[in-house]
Amino acid sequence: MAEKDSPIPPHTGEIPLVVPTAKNADQYFQASSSTKNSDVTGSVAPPQKIPPQLKVLIVAAFAIALGFGLIAPVLPRFAASFNVGAMAAALVVSMFAVMRLAFAPASGKIITLLGERPTYIAGLLIVALSSLGVAFSWDFYSLLLFRALGGVGSVMFTVSAMGLIVRYAPQSLRGRISGYYATSFLLGNILGPVMGATMAGLGMRLPFTIYAVMLFIAATVVFVYLKEVEDKNAGAQTMQPALTFKQALGFENYRGALVTNFAMGWAALGIRISLMPLAAVALLAQYHSGELYDAEAGGTVLAGVALALYAAGNAVTQNISGSLSDKSGRRTLIFVGLLLSGASTIAVGFSTTPVIFCVFSVLTGIGTGLLGPSLQASVADVIGSNRSGGTVLSTFQMLSDLGQIVGPLLAGFVVDQWGYGAAFGISGALLILCSLAWRPGHRPRFPAQWADKSYSGK
Repeated sequence: MAEKDSPIPPHTGEIPLVVPTAKNADQYFQASSSTKNSDVTGSVAPPQKIPPQLKVLIVAAFAIALGFGLIAPVLPRFAASFNVGAMAAALVVSMFAVMRLAFAPASGKIITLLGERPTYIAGLLIVALSSLGVAFSWDFYSLLLFRALGGVGSVMFTVSAMGLIVRYAPQSLRGRISGYYATSFLLGNILGPVMGATMAGLGMRLPFTIYAVMLFIAATVVFVYLKEVEDKNAGAQTMQPALTFKQALGFENYRGALVTNFAMGWAALGIRISLMPLAAVALLAQYHSGELYDAEAGGTVLAGVALALYAAGNAVTQNISGSLSDKSGRRTLIFVGLLLSGASTIAVGFSTTPVIFCVFSVLTGIGTGLLGPSLQASVADVIGSNRSGGTVLSTFQMLSDLGQIVGPLLAGFVVDQWGYGAAFGISGALLILCSLAWRPGHRPRFPAQWADKSYSGK
């Protein structure tokens, strides 16, 4: 059939196996819808289940995040114990993120060369050894070196975990699995500091040792279990050549995912951690102006409550939105999530009471929970399950890390010049601007020769 007879422009890549004509288009799509869950015999296929190897990754993610939450509150005080100033102590924290960003391109190449599973295990072992090194640091410079090595291992297992989800998650479950994975990380980060508080009297080196042991156990479980699964599945699937970054850039959804992940790193991760505690203090200082009130102490409590409410809204929404994206598509949820989180971020900066501050913190968490799993799944859809995409995934992760570094620095400058309202306003506006890439009714373009047969970009 000639291309002019097709109701779907061929440059979009959305070419069905049997191209319908204008006369039979309605019948074609109705038939496709009615047989979507049926096999060739007409029987209804059983619902797909989460592959067991991904359940292992989800549990491992919780253990990793739990350990990270265990050491995060201790690290700045541990660095300061080597008789260095606040800037040097902050350098230890930021060095981890800087090394993640710097090593991200190399991690993508390592995944393409060695595969996701070896890279994931190697990353866990590097972070475990670096954490053990931190526990036995003899001076500030050794501490700095071990934290830098931890950043290298962290980006290795982070990107390769995304690759494993892409590889093993069925297309119809990618959003749901991405939601479960993100929620397990979030819960670990929430519970980790609580565990750390119970060990406060046991010294500052112990949490790093415990974290190392947890990572060694996680690496062993992943090595044994995923090896068994891969051996059973060997030869069951023919792998295609890896998707290159240049090829992925041809997908409009991937380009949108890159800028969106940068904005998420800036606003949802960087600003939330760096400015929320300070904004809470400033809000209470103004709210209780003229009163005998300790805004520093009250701000610490308010920030903790607001961050907890954000996390709760995010955790509850992620699992629901992940399943919805598998049924209704990725783009709508990303669009709505960006609008809601962007508007709520702006409102947080202009909040005038603690209640309003907390309400919009919850709404921001719900917004990021709506878009997070769908954003991850949209990248997974681009790569497909029968090829590697190490560089594609590492670049996607690198943009988030870059946002977490650049966002707080620029927003901090804006706060000094124009106040918290302007800083949160710019951050929220960036999220809203990114929503244009996911606007409803738009049919995203993509190169059909590089896309999976089932890829539609929805």
